[in-house]
Amino acid sequence: MDESVTVLKRIEEALPEAAVSRVINPSPSGQHSLLVEPKDLLAVARFLRDDPQLGYDFLSNLTGVDWLDRTVKNKVKKIEIREGEETEVDVVEEQQIPGCLEVVFHLYSLSRKQGPLILRTRTVNRTDRVALPSLVSVWRSAEFQEREVYDLYGVVFEGHPDLRRLLMWDEFEDHPMRKDYIEPDDYEYEPTPHGRVLEKLDRS
Repeated sequence: MDESVTVLKRIEEALPEAAVSRVINPSPSGQHSLLVEPKDLLAVARFLRDDPQLGYDFLSNLTGVDWLDRTVKNKVKKIEIREGEETEVDVVEEQQIPGCLEVVFHLYSLSRKQGPLILRTRTVNRTDRVALPSLVSVWRSAEFQEREVYDLYGVVFEGHPDLRRLLMWDEFEDHPMRKDYIEPDDYEYEPTPHGRVLEKLDRS
């Protein structure tokens, strides 16, 4: 049985109020995942770590995904009345899906030699509601990786002990891994100690 099925069943038994669903991956890899609502993320993470049957004690990786607003077309069957008779016809319906930022976690149980278990959670949108709970208190390895996702995607991890840019300098604006990020025509100067040394030489 796929591990995500087993884990979802355990979560539903232990945390019946938690909003968790299974996301099917149709690719050959078949790495299905669990989508967790942000309000339940901390409780689910602690359960996955502490449950003796699961014991996901290691977060190996977390990364970001930027989902733009998109339109999905679905083919559905509908009944129409034609010349007094019911006829089944195919109709294409469009579904508008608002954009969001997604964070993906890869978990392992070192004691059971099991994994990866893939968790996902999503922000409300891509603009003003981009906060998610930090998991540093559950897995310490999340600390630098959350800073990287904050830096490159703009996800604000609430409860992080030191949330600041990791790769870009403090004065840098925007988040370069966003799909709608536009590179500037002329990159702003990155301040470095080396630059201050050159300034002193120019004045001497």
